[in-house]
Amino acid sequence: MKRTLSLSVIALTILASCGGEKQKQPSAEETLQLTQAELAQAVADQDSLLTLMNDISAGMNQIKELENILATPSGLNSETPDKRQQIRDDIAAIQKELQSRRDRLDALENKLRKSQNQNSTLQKSIETLRAQIDDQDKTIAGLRTSLADANTHIETLTRNVDSLNSTVAIVNQAREEVENQNTDLNNELATCFYALGNKNELKEHNLIETGFLRKTKVMPSDFEASYFTRADKRTLTLLPLHSRKAKVLTNQPADSYTIETDAQGMKSLRITDANRFWEISNFLIIQID
Repeated sequence: MKRTLSLSVIALTILASCGGEKQKQPSAEETLQLTQAELAQAVADQDSLLTLMNDISAGMNQIKELENILATPSGLNSETPDKRQQIRDDIAAIQKELQSRRDRLDALENKLRKSQNQNSTLQKSIETLRAQIDDQDKTIAGLRTSLADANTHIETLTRNVDSLNSTVAIVNQAREEVENQNTDLNNELATCFYALGNKNELKEHNLIETGFLRKTKVMPSDFEASYFTRADKRTLTLLPLHSRKAKVLTNQPADSYTIETDAQGMKSLRITDANRFWEISNFLIIQID
């Protein structure tokens, strides 16, 4: 008898909590007719609904986290491709969970509809949860679109960066080529040639022309270029002549150089103004006998 009364009290409590509308309270005799299985089923239905509510609430938190990531202007752009793929996987998983919750909610509603104990409050709770699932579904669909748009934007930026890098590489290569050309040109412009020798050597190599009672003349062409030594105007400032005699035969300005003599009497040519020294000709011929 005590067990029957206890079941009756539990049943009255569940019916009172589930029934939001004012309904006629069942008599004690009707309540006592509830079987233990029916009572257990009612409790199980409520537990299922409570579990669904908790799952939906957890799903809302997951969606909020994804919304925060996608809502940050630079948030997704700073993520790695692996992280963006993880976000895609998370969205797909949430969509799958939402469909599972919708199926569970439909199953609970069908069970409630077939049950002898109709409960309008429970039905309203089911409808509310279904509306929440619909809202979450829409939000997830929007997040998927945002993610797709963001990925497209990132791919566009990546292509633009790659294109810019290619352009920069081309420009750098072109600049390097121009710089090399300028260097080659400057080196060519700075190249000079000098020849040292006695009168016979210079004449033998067709650098000068002499005769009896005739002034030595530098040949303007047809001279032997291999006899000249190649040098750089920018660094050639002092030229040791290894001779006690020296005479510049080419027409370098006299005020652009000096002939120096060391303690042993050996001569050296010092260029004092390189621009003037080489402005007429890049060739220098010095007779050293």
